[in-house]
Amino acid sequence: MEDFKLRFYTNFIKDDRYMYLVTGLGNTLAITFLAVLLGIVLGFLVAIIRSTYDKTGKGRILNALCRVYLTVIRGTPMMVQLMIMCYVVFGNYNMSKLIVATLAFGINSGAYVAEIVRSGIMSIDPGQLEAGRSLGFGYTQTMWYIIMPQAFKNVLPALANEFIVLLKETSVCGYIGMMDLTRGGDIIRSRTYEAFMPLIAVAIIYLVMVIVLSWLVGKLERRLRTSER
Repeated sequence: MEDFKLRFYTNFIKDDRYMYLVTGLGNTLAITFLAVLLGIVLGFLVAIIRSTYDKTGKGRILNALCRVYLTVIRGTPMMVQLMIMCYVVFGNYNMSKLIVATLAFGINSGAYVAEIVRSGIMSIDPGQLEAGRSLGFGYTQTMWYIIMPQAFKNVLPALANEFIVLLKETSVCGYIGMMDLTRGGDIIRSRTYEAFMPLIAVAIIYLVMVIVLSWLVGKLERRLRTSER
């Protein structure tokens, strides 16, 4: 027990080393939140372009660009995308690592959000589109007021799970020198030459966050099922 207390003190209390985890956790949550917002905006835009082309045949060039974007982003590792964003795209600029990471994760998440949302849009009965037209709505109004609310409700649990995955993916930020949660634990390890406690602490923090988010997703799914009855 005394040995455990000494190791705990050395890893977290001495020299305020716990602050590495606190700072890293704050950055991890900030990147995740901002990347989620960017991913939603980008994903919905791409999904609307692609579903519009599928339904009407309009926007061929935009659809082709979106397909290239989806192929490249979903076909390359997140870590490689992050490093390209940091060392190639913004290599000659003194850009904040937080902004670089947010852009990289947001663009990556947008590709997956786009396909989730597009599947939700395409799952809506085509008669809904015809019903909107019969009410005098144009295509844009029909999509905004009739199709999108139903599609969003259908894909909300899948979107929530995508955001849980995004939270865990931010653990690669250390490759660009970003102080995230995982990087904080690694710095403590380098100071104390002990891997067990700091890395287990990082794993526990991630696990707690994922459990909480999973619980919220489950509660959301139950509420959606109840509203459908």
